[in-house]
Amino acid sequence: MFKTIVSPLVGDTDALGHINNNVLGLWFELARNDIFKIFNPNLEVILNNWPLIILKTEYEYVNQMFYGKDVEIRTYVLKIGNSSFTTYHEAWQNGKLCGKGRVLMVHFDYNNQKSVTIPDNIRLELEKHLVDLD
Repeated sequence: MFKTIVSPLVGDTDALGHINNNVLGLWFELARNDIFKIFNPNLEVILNNWPLIILKTEYEYVNQMFYGKDVEIRTYVLKIGNSSFTTYHEAWQNGKLCGKGRVLMVHFDYNNQKSVTIPDNIRLELEKHLVDLD
């Protein structure tokens, strides 16, 4: 599991005073930097050379989150396929699970516009963060 601490910004709140629903996806993306580093250690974004593409995102809001208290994002790997894998994220604030989500990502060759097999060395690194939620 990877852990990322996020300090909510005033701008992350909405008119109701809690963290806006659009922010959770951004925080989960930030937390995926540790996953991105497995594929691209320097996090270099070069045109047509980024190794991943997102196929599906799914978020669930469990409890409200508020400004002024840090949020811990926990990131796991749920499943690893031939060319794709699923990450699972949880957002915790004040000891309570507040949000969770899954993201299906594909190892992708932008130049040829097709998915490619996840190399064995990367697969081994992803497996270190594999969790079974059942």
